[in-house]
Amino acid sequence: MRAFFLKRPLLALGLALGLVLSHAAAGAVQLGDTPTLQGRTLMDEPFSLAAQRGKVTLVVFWSTDCAVCYSKMPELRANAQGWRGKPFELITVSMDRKLQDTADYERLVLTTVLNKNERLLSLWAGDPSYQSSIERPTRLPAAYLIDKSGKVVEQYSGRIPPEAWDRIADLL
Repeated sequence: MRAFFLKRPLLALGLALGLVLSHAAAGAVQLGDTPTLQGRTLMDEPFSLAAQRGKVTLVVFWSTDCAVCYSKMPELRANAQGWRGKPFELITVSMDRKLQDTADYERLVLTTVLNKNERLLSLWAGDPSYQSSIERPTRLPAAYLIDKSGKVVEQYSGRIPPEAWDRIADLL
């Protein structure tokens, strides 16, 4: 079999590339897709992304050991607070390996943030009830902007750009 591919290197390369591309596309959420996400929040309440239909939703994947993520959380809380009462929901999904890391951060927020309404709806990806059609991001933070019909309209990898907040305002 090896001799077959040695005689036909372009065929071997094409097959390998096809496998890589099909693997990369499998499970990847694309613009226009309706992703699924469900589990229990850090407050131990059931959560389903489908229940957010009718709202503009920003799902942010982050980790406490990601410096950019950590530094952007106050901005996320402030923006979510600014849209309180509007059809907007900010969902954070912690990619921490240990629940304790996420819980420690949440405890810190509760003791240092004056306005308790700034607490974000949060899930931990390591929870046994966590299920998502959105594959685990390789770079954090990662975010998906979902319109009121439940479809992905924007994806962000790395810092969430200021234009994202303008796009959210447009969708509201």
